Amino acid sequence: MHRHTFTLWLLCSGALLLGCSDEGESNSAVPSAPTFDRASAGSVVAGDPLPGLSALERSRFERGGELFEQEFEPATGLGPLFNEVSCQECHEDPARGGSGDEVETHATVRLADGSCSELTEGGGPVFQLHATPALLALGIEREPVPSYVTVIANRTSAPLFGLGLLDAVPEATILALADPDDTNRDGISGRPNLTPDGRVGRFGRKAAVASLHEFNAGAFRDEMGVTSPAVPDEGNIGGAALPPGVDPLPEPEIDQETLDLTDTFVRLLAPVSPLKLTKQARGGRELFAQINCAGCHVPALRTGDNPVKALQHKEVAAYTDLLLHDMGPELADICRVTASEAEFRTQPLMGLRLLPHFMHDGRAPTIQDAIQTHGGEAAGSRERFNQLSDAQRDAVLAFLRSL
Repeated sequence: MHRHTFTLWLLCSGALLLGCSDEGESNSAVPSAPTFDRASAGSVVAGDPLPGLSALERSRFERGGELFEQEFEPATGLGPLFNEVSCQECHEDPARGGSGDEVETHATVRLADGSCSELTEGGGPVFQLHATPALLALGIEREPVPSYVTVIANRTSAPLFGLGLLDAVPEATILALADPDDTNRDGISGRPNLTPDGRVGRFGRKAAVASLHEFNAGAFRDEMGVTSPAVPDEGNIGGAALPPGVDPLPEPEIDQETLDLTDTFVRLLAPVSPLKLTKQARGGRELFAQINCAGCHVPALRTGDNPVKALQHKEVAAYTDLLLHDMGPELADICRVTASEAEFRTQPLMGLRLLPHFMHDGRAPTIQDAIQTHGGEAAGSRERFNQLSDAQRDAVLAFLRSL
């Protein structure tokens, strides 16, 4: 399917998912679209599970949520290097599973042959900011970044709401949105970030991780220093081996059931319901499409077959294509897998109104500031936004603040 045709259909289905009418008014500018089960789009607040879970799924969600809140200590697996002591510490605003105020340090290196080194041999790509008492006693307060690194990136903690639905989107759907050669000449040339084994990356700011299970397992080790059967290696300290005696618990430090329950909690977190659109915001939604923001922030994606009924064949108003886009030199920082320094995955906009700051490093205090940072492939949409009247820009912002 042609990208523009597909995007237009998704825009229509996204409008339905959002429940966009107000006061019973219709919007003739938006064509009709396939219907879906409105029960899945009821009022959902931050931290709620997906609607329609079985009793067993709900029980595992709740048990996983308790583990998500658990604070680790060195005796239970924390560290010896870590960023925070629990999952919730990085994902707590406005509820369990939300965003965080932490700013992490990430680094990679572009090698002479053009490939991207994620510095796994040197402790990367995540460099932990804290150390347990055993390391502090040895004078190690944080993980050192290797001296040969030329670019260090800041990363904020993004919310986890609805990620299970994004994990359930078929790869074919994402690939159908790609236009790496910009064949339709709209200035947008999104492409997938393919992992070394050929899977489509979709998680992380650079879409470096292909599955939610890998993303969650990696977070246990990279953020808390907690190993699991999926990631049993503790890693190193800036390339140096761990000193003897600083890691008292044998690997893996959590068992498969603990990992699976936590993964279930994240997987079954529902996306937050958008606000009912006012007339102004409804006009802003139309302008959002007209200035081609929807060329990357595709309004809706549909999941495929899934063993969890609540994740199966659902439309989600994600406002992302999960593809990489060149965002220009001013935003460029690190590479990841096949993503260049300037390429970033389109950030989902579901739950946008709940964020305290915006962009991958939190540099933008407002949504309008975030729009102004968009360069590269997004420069055309940014300039079209700037050319709108004050009232039109306010309408677009009103729409975005409804998400």
